[in-house]
This record gives sequence, structure tokens and C-alpha cells, in this order.
Amino acid sequence: METGAVRRLAMHPLARVWTCVTVLLATIGGASALWSWSDRPTAGQPVRHSPTAVAGVGGGLQQLAKPWHLAIGTAVQPGPFERDWRYRTTLTHEFGSVTAESQLKWDLLQPVQGQFDWSGADALIGFAEANGMAVRGHTLVWHMALPAWLEKGTFSPDQLRELLRSHIQATVGRYRGRIGTWDVVNEPLADTSGQLRRSLWLDALGPGYIADALRWAHEADPQAKLYINDFGVENLNRKSDALYAMVAKLRADGVPVDGVGFQTHVTIDTPPKTLRDNLRRFADLGVEVAITELDVRSAGAATDASRSGQAVVYAGVLRDCLAVPRCVSVTVWGFTDAYSWIPPAYPGWGNACLFDDAFRPKTAYGQIRQVLTEAPGR
Repeated sequence: METGAVRRLAMHPLARVWTCVTVLLATIGGASALWSWSDRPTAGQPVRHSPTAVAGVGGGLQQLAKPWHLAIGTAVQPGPFERDWRYRTTLTHEFGSVTAESQLKWDLLQPVQGQFDWSGADALIGFAEANGMAVRGHTLVWHMALPAWLEKGTFSPDQLRELLRSHIQATVGRYRGRIGTWDVVNEPLADTSGQLRRSLWLDALGPGYIADALRWAHEADPQAKLYINDFGVENLNRKSDALYAMVAKLRADGVPVDGVGFQTHVTIDTPPKTLRDNLRRFADLGVEVAITELDVRSAGAATDASRSGQAVVYAGVLRDCLAVPRCVSVTVWGFTDAYSWIPPAYPGWGNACLFDDAFRPKTAYGQIRQVLTEAPGR
């Protein structure tokens, strides 16, 4: 997610209680299916789909993406995941990969020094495994979402280095073989300058913390794919140039960086115009590339024009990824406006997801389906 004060909104606070039969619409034409409370899946069980429960030509997005060898994923918030069966049903029908939006961040995992709370992460990962979904670990090292004991502590550089190492290795080690991809270092660069971001880690440990974090994660799970993830690097620009130079040097130094994540939080008026060329140059370094946090927001109430504009941007990003063989996944940062982080983070903006706040698929969803059916594969 993008940086700044708004970035502290790790999840939307909305919570809804439903006391009646709910209509789930999961197809382009708005075909509906009724579920009773006795049909709803629970958070700890796999979701079973019947022909009348969830309709969709060719199945969900992940099924359509299989010929492309592309993972279609979404970030998952703890609140709706735990409370809203419609959320879990749409999640498992449409997506093949989940990113823990908050469950694997330091403030939730280790709220007290040396005391880990694995409950939220365990629940999400267990659910993903039960439903045949891959998991993307987000994130091990970030300048935000730090517990107060760490952020306000008085630790020496050696102590901070050991705290970082032990946290990374405890987390990756616990999910060794279960989480296949990690956003190891998140947003290491300043917003636009391309300089390294001032943070607890940079100030105390220097630039070497990035390579150290990747090496420690690799030691804990040598089979996991390790990524650097950042925002504002989708286009060819000063920040993406700096990221490119960073990754090239890390690779030359033998540091285990396997991929680069391009967050891609954009508006309908600011689509990434040089994304394809940018993805290609990173892929030429020998790393995977991935769209990791895609959403497309618009100002004001949704209109036919804004919905069409949003669909063009979503489809364009997907086509750019499909044009680059090393682009392995497209992950949306939330899939329904019912639980979007955008309105509280950007007052006056919203409508950023593929499904509206009633879980109805939007024009953008239909465009994504169309792109995935345009050709049999790469």
C-alpha cells in the first residue's frame, strides 16, 4: 500500500451483521444464487461450490488464468474473513492466491517482545491450504506496522539487528513450505526521490539491512521466493530506476532476491503507461515480477464513465503482465468495495475494487475475464 499517514489504515473498520438470506452475485450478467445460513462456510473449513451456489462461465478468475500459468490473488483482511461468509465464498471462487493484508505484520504477530500471536496467520493459511490456494507472505520488514515496544524502544544497533533476524527467521521458519512467496522488504525507497527511506532499520543498521533480511529469510526457507515490494515504481521513473539499480546490485552480490513486486495503487486517470517496458527490464535481470496490490480508485460516486474507465485500467495492467513471461501473478488489494481501504484513506475516493459493496461484479471484472479468455496462454 502507498505510504504516508493514510497507510496506517491496514484494514477497513466496517463490520456488517447479516440476519437474513443473502444474495450472492458472482457472474458478469449479475446472475444470483441464494444461500441460507445453514449453507454458509465457516472460516476453518474448505468452501464447497454447488452448481446453484456460485455461477460463472468457465469458473472464477483463477480458473480462467490457469492456461496463462498466472496466479490471480487478493489481499485478505482479518475482519471480513472472520465474519462474512460472502467474503470467503467469493474469495475461494475467484482467486487462487491470498496475501495476508495484516495478519503477518509485526504489530499483530509480536505485539509483546518475544511473545508471538500466530492465531490470525494460522487461520488464514489453514483456510488457504484447505481450499487449494497459495499464500503470499506480507511483510517481514517495513517502516510501518511496528509494535510500540519496538518503535519506541531504546535498543542498540546490535540489539535491533538481532531482533530483526530472530523475527524474520521465527516467522519464515514457522511457515516453511507453506508460504511460497514472501514480500521480505516492503517499501525500502522514499516516495519519489529514489533514495533509501529513512526508517528505524536504515537509521540503526544502514543500507545493509535489506541484504541481511533477504539472507535471513532464505536461511529459514531456502525454497521460498523472496521479493522486494514497493509502490510508485510501476512506470519508468526515478524511483523505479533506483529500485532497478538496487536489485541489480543485490543480484550481483549473490543476495537471494527472487522477485520484485509492483504495488500499482492507481486512479482511473493515472494508469501506468510504461508498465510493460518496466516489467520487462526487471525480468531481464533474471527475477520474477508481479503486480502485488492492484486497485483503481475514482473520485465521487460511481458512474458509467468511471466504471468503464476503471475497467480499461484493470485490463491494461493485466495485459501488460501477460506480455511478460516472468510476470507470475496479479494480486488485487481487496476485491470488494464493502471492505475497501480506499474511502477512509482517500476521502472522496472509492469504488476501487472488482466487486461493489453488495458483492456484485463490476465492468472491470468482466474485462478481466475477457482478457483471460483472449488467448489460450503465453
